[in-house]
Amino acid sequence: MATNGIQIQKIGDIITRRIRLQGLRPIMFDRYAGDNRTKLTVEQRLYLDPSTRAIGLPAINILSFLTAHNTNSAPKRLRDAKVYKSICNACLSFVEIGPEFVPILGEGGRPVIFGKLDAHGIDAKSGIYTHYAVGRLKNGIPNPKERPTLPLPWAMEFDLAIFPNKEIREQELVNLFVDGGRSIGLGTFRGAFGKFEVVSWN
Repeated sequence: MATNGIQIQKIGDIITRRIRLQGLRPIMFDRYAGDNRTKLTVEQRLYLDPSTRAIGLPAINILSFLTAHNTNSAPKRLRDAKVYKSICNACLSFVEIGPEFVPILGEGGRPVIFGKLDAHGIDAKSGIYTHYAVGRLKNGIPNPKERPTLPLPWAMEFDLAIFPNKEIREQELVNLFVDGGRSIGLGTFRGAFGKFEVVSWN
């Protein structure tokens, strides 16, 4: 390709892939209310499609698995401290994940639909149960946490696009998803929860 007489090498075309992840550990949710004062119920900590009440994750949360600097993203966890930020930035610039809301799939590949938590914090329809734990804040102050958790089996399917660039290649993204899925995972309390394997990359 030539522009004003200057030869420009074409880097390549947009690469699009359909990816399927299969859960290896239950996945835990803790949706942020938008500020630190608002208290959410256990149900409100889920990500739900408002029209179907399907449980899922925003695509931006999956992208954060590849791009976060301040939390345990795959590059931060798996790559050298001197280079992981450049990998995160490359993913943020040149990788796109869709659709905007990615439903979680259960038995038979159908979306998991949330019903209602009973008095014991369990939803018989989706299998969601409430995980109770107590963390410790600064100075040892107890911080009780009640978070909705989806047991196995669960899966996710989404589209991934890689735009032409010189900074990140498809094989590196494959490696980050494969290794990051087994070491970190998705959702909250990652590592203990949310681990997955890549079962298809088409």
